[in-house]
Amino acid sequence: MTNAVGTRAVFGVIVPSTNTVVEHDYWRAALPGIAFRSGSMYIPNPVMGNDEDFQALLGQIRTSIDTAVRDVLTAEPDRLVMGMSAETFWGGVAGNEAFEQRLRERTGLPVTTGASSCRAALGELGCRRIAVFSPYQPIADIEVGRFFTEAGFDVAAITGLRCATATDIARVEADRLREVVANIDGPDVQAIVQVGTNLSFVALAEELERELGKPVVAINAATLWYALREHGLDDRVQGAGRLLREH
Repeated sequence: MTNAVGTRAVFGVIVPSTNTVVEHDYWRAALPGIAFRSGSMYIPNPVMGNDEDFQALLGQIRTSIDTAVRDVLTAEPDRLVMGMSAETFWGGVAGNEAFEQRLRERTGLPVTTGASSCRAALGELGCRRIAVFSPYQPIADIEVGRFFTEAGFDVAAITGLRCATATDIARVEADRLREVVANIDGPDVQAIVQVGTNLSFVALAEELERELGKPVVAINAATLWYALREHGLDDRVQGAGRLLREH
């Protein structure tokens, strides 16, 4: 349901309450006539310092997502966009499909997730052999790797930053991200993929693409790109990577 500021589309964006990066990245694209209304998933305990903590964090997300969706629906959006990524990779390709289906049935809206967006982005860019990094613990990286493998990609490397809390994700600095990319990159790697929506990486991904001469896919850029293209919108964005600029 478009409105005075969202004359072309209103996207409902579901984010964890600990996330400060997704909305910044979306509004930074300065898309005319596209409005965003966020629904927040309450995370009272952001600790994710080990596998058990990470599973508990996912439990908080699963408990609060229905309320976040309920709230965002009051703005009458045209599409639901998931501004959180771990849950969208969980259970591999089938898990992602089931997650999307539940949300479509719950809302009656088209749904864009991070996992599907990265899959579509890599297909659009023509990349099969990839290296992936996240802010996660090993249990989540296994699920991310499973999704990409089941989707037909060759995962050359995957690693997590092992952030201690969900809020710490937004505090990771560019030098650390450059170090991680350098560690997982190689001459046989066709693309670098970053997951974890509270990791500020879109602008740095643009720089790294120029330096490395290959696609560097930031999940927030991929999700925004896929939401736009699935919605029939062909906006091109500068400064957010090759995907949004050229595709």
